[in-house]
Amino acid sequence: MTGLLIFILCALLLVGGYMVYGRLAEKIYGLNRNMEMPCDKLADGVDYVCMPTWRVFMIQLLNIAGLGPVFGALAGCLFGPVCLLWIVLGCILAGAVHDFMAAMASAERNGENLPEFIGQQLGKTALLIMRGLCILLMLLVGVVFTSGPAGMLHGMVESVSVVWWCAIIMLYYFLATVLPINVIIGKIYPLFGFLFLFMAIGLAVALPCSGYEILPNTDFLTNVHPKGLSAWPMLFVTIACGAISGFHATQSPMMVRCLGSAKNMRPVFYGAMITEGLVSLIWAVVGMSLRDVIGLDSITPAVAVNKACSLLLGPVGAVIAVLGVVVLPITSGDTAMRCCRLMLADVLHLSQSSVRNRLILALPLFLLVIIIANLDFSIIWRYFGWANQALSCFTLWALAVLLRSKGRFHWVVSLPAFFMTNVCICFLLCSPDCLIALPVGISTYVSVAVSLLCFICFMCYCKPESKKLPH
Repeated sequence: MTGLLIFILCALLLVGGYMVYGRLAEKIYGLNRNMEMPCDKLADGVDYVCMPTWRVFMIQLLNIAGLGPVFGALAGCLFGPVCLLWIVLGCILAGAVHDFMAAMASAERNGENLPEFIGQQLGKTALLIMRGLCILLMLLVGVVFTSGPAGMLHGMVESVSVVWWCAIIMLYYFLATVLPINVIIGKIYPLFGFLFLFMAIGLAVALPCSGYEILPNTDFLTNVHPKGLSAWPMLFVTIACGAISGFHATQSPMMVRCLGSAKNMRPVFYGAMITEGLVSLIWAVVGMSLRDVIGLDSITPAVAVNKACSLLLGPVGAVIAVLGVVVLPITSGDTAMRCCRLMLADVLHLSQSSVRNRLILALPLFLLVIIIANLDFSIIWRYFGWANQALSCFTLWALAVLLRSKGRFHWVVSLPAFFMTNVCICFLLCSPDCLIALPVGISTYVSVAVSLLCFICFMCYCKPESKKLPH
């Protein structure tokens, strides 16, 4: 019963976070509920298309989800119940604020993409770094979120090879990238959303009724990772999308361009992150509850998903739930490639209203995806999680500069920025995959020192704009 109560309490905290802290974040930013939205000012029938709020919410949720709240949660729960604290507190205090305020900044700038916003706040060097990093991340997402679901679909329909599944998914990505956003993405996401929500709600209802003990281990202080990995900082990179992810801020401008009213900014962007946190919470609890039953310590997350769904939902429910998991990477891969096109258009100052211009950018991007897919980029991929969190650092610092320059309460983003900077630097120094591989203690001291330096520079060089005195 204790485990069930913890599960319920965590879920209630996430919902309460949306209602209380979300409103606070909205007030701190200074949301103008009557401002004219980008889809009204710049409607082009391609990327700036007004859609119903519920549809925008569903697209945003599926955009940011990917495999993170499932695979990340299953990998993160190996550390023990402490992962629940990161999912709940990270989502409320960092991830949802990060997503909402990045979307607000974009909405005030006509749906501006993330690298351009960061460049405005942090300078030209940051702009160049962010352009390169974001485009590279989008391409990697396109690669991995093609091969990943293709492998899962092949497991379900073995008569179709992985190569053919990759080709089918890639064709879908291409069409979703070049066609108007309401033609494919706006039409099929409700169906994908049903599969996604069925998976989450089905598991949340089935687990308490299954007879398995919920959270048999409730020791939040003991690290139980089978490989002995330190929870600090590994946990905070392992569970990214379920708590905070820089990738989310790259996706928000697409939906900012489709939202018809500013008053729905918090429900869509803060709310989508809280919903993803709930999904991550469900999978983390499922993983810890069935850890020994399915042998989670020695199997891949993909196998764990199949086993957990079969145990809790039966054969038919398991098929639907697994399809829901397959949907997650596909609905992030398509928008990642679309976002990549839009970012490249910013660099080249190329209008995207014509099909010709969209093809000029999309064709070489997809050629790059095919080339990368045939290379051994395992070393690069090891740092993808770190790069994702590093992107969140840049976004949070840029938001902190924006709020402080406006004379607003910047601590709501500057403290998460300080924390995530610690995480990224420490991980880079002590990760077993790194060439340096310093002890965690030394890495922590260095990361704290560098993060403090960043914070001091922020406080010294970023000053509130002086109010103009009347003549």
